[in-house]
Amino acid sequence: MRRKLLFVLCGFVAVAGAAFWFLTAPNRLDGSALAAVQAGDPVRGERMFFAGGCASCHAAADAEGEAELELGGGAPLETPFGTFVAPNISPHPEDGIGAWSEVDFANAMLRGVSPDGEHYYPAFPYTSYARMERQDVADLFAFLKTLPPVEGRSEEHSLSFPYNMRRGIGLWKLLYLHEEPVVALGEDASEAVQRGRYLVEGPGHCGACHTPRSFTGGQRLDLWLAGGEAVEGQGSVPNITPHEEGIGSWSEGDIAYYLESGFTPDFDSVGGAMADVQRNMARLTDVDREAIAAYLKAVPEKANSE
Repeated sequence: MRRKLLFVLCGFVAVAGAAFWFLTAPNRLDGSALAAVQAGDPVRGERMFFAGGCASCHAAADAEGEAELELGGGAPLETPFGTFVAPNISPHPEDGIGAWSEVDFANAMLRGVSPDGEHYYPAFPYTSYARMERQDVADLFAFLKTLPPVEGRSEEHSLSFPYNMRRGIGLWKLLYLHEEPVVALGEDASEAVQRGRYLVEGPGHCGACHTPRSFTGGQRLDLWLAGGEAVEGQGSVPNITPHEEGIGSWSEGDIAYYLESGFTPDFDSVGGAMADVQRNMARLTDVDREAIAAYLKAVPEKANSE
């Protein structure tokens, strides 16, 4: 009887292990997924570069001017799960992404999978980038290839068990990695609101900071953009929904002007981590900033999450 129970237990463990291995496997795109994509345009890609704020993590701290385009990585992100370190994404052939193919880059951005077939940790906001158009991803890659190669690899992440087990990220992705928009818009939604949704939910990854997270680190989409504790656990991030506790008193013009100039309607100035975001937003077009503003006034109102 004891032997039979042991046999059944071993069988259960084997089945559970096989199921875990299957469910956590990286889900990669193949070359055919980009068949309809035109050759990347670096001019359009530069716009995506600033919309995504790539330099904020991958350039040196306080970099300005041309130094903002040296993407050698190294910036640490302290979180409750451990310390993540931004990698080198310059076109250096060994230390950066210079040897990557367009499919490699698309898999990193849209699926959170490395060229070696490993899951990336979601400190890299691919849950937002997954909503990007594949042409925009190709354009961004084309722009990154025009930047100066930077020597040197970043340090490894410093994570404790079980967060250092990358394979488990596959289960996390089943819960949080989706291409569908967060906010469902009506058929009568303006072109500006639709464009703003794309910029905010996709390349801009605004929800990565302005949306509270569950204990597993996933965004609470039921509290979309309602603010919450900062990712690094220092201070809080404001509510940017049109609720009275958020930016309900701001007009679309106020929001667009803030993104361009860094000044609030009360003539306060942007500060903290948002200062980098605002500098990136200032590099976009007036049309883009107006679209972001239109979307933020159209999202469901939420009271502060805290």
